[in-house]
Amino acid sequence: MTEPVPHDAPDIGFHLTLMGRLRAYFFAGVLITAPISITFYIAWLVVGFVDDHVARLIPHTYNPNAYLPFSVPGLGLLVVVIILILIGWTTAGMIGRLFLRVSEGVVHRTPVIRSVYSAVKQIFETVLASRKTAFRQVVLIEFPRQGLWRIAFVTGRTPGRSQTMGADGLVNVFIPNTPNIATGFMVMTAAKELVELDLTVEEALKLVVSGGIATPPERRDVRLRRETQPDRNSLTAASRSNK
Repeated sequence: MTEPVPHDAPDIGFHLTLMGRLRAYFFAGVLITAPISITFYIAWLVVGFVDDHVARLIPHTYNPNAYLPFSVPGLGLLVVVIILILIGWTTAGMIGRLFLRVSEGVVHRTPVIRSVYSAVKQIFETVLASRKTAFRQVVLIEFPRQGLWRIAFVTGRTPGRSQTMGADGLVNVFIPNTPNIATGFMVMTAAKELVELDLTVEEALKLVVSGGIATPPERRDVRLRRETQPDRNSLTAASRSNK
């Protein structure tokens, strides 16, 4: 015969439910505040670093920090932006273009520096270019072995002998790493080896950076082509546009 439960006994079920809700609310708060806080903290570090190294170069007469009881945040960053705008405006003129050609000519004649300069310039031109030009299409590619699929981006075609490989030649494909999409692999493969995805470049980048957590929302008019040999006409036409 079971003993009756005292009337003053705590409600264990309610207690567990309350703790579960509090735990869920806590993690939801962390999920909301952590990205914002980390982003603002990194931005504050960058602004502070630039201010410490640039604001001190401003002449004392024109430096507002010399007249105010506090330092103006972002002053160094503002100076850098103005200098970059002036440099861009200067190089847009005839004298600026002439100076740029002479400077690049000197750099290209230096054995070691020319390789570093060419690589860095190409990277910046690719990053600062529009996404439509840099990443043309989102695809799946079997990498690093058969049966493992990775998200990749078609970046164009390399003219020359690579276009004599196979019936349609080879396309350039960039395979980003997770979570640092600035690093990855560049491979050249036939278009028939790729599976086209109905994802935008922004959606694919979020998916890669988040490690698959930030999945794109389902849309009725957008679906993944799951066939092993889908129609490659659109993929081939897009990749040829950079030829």
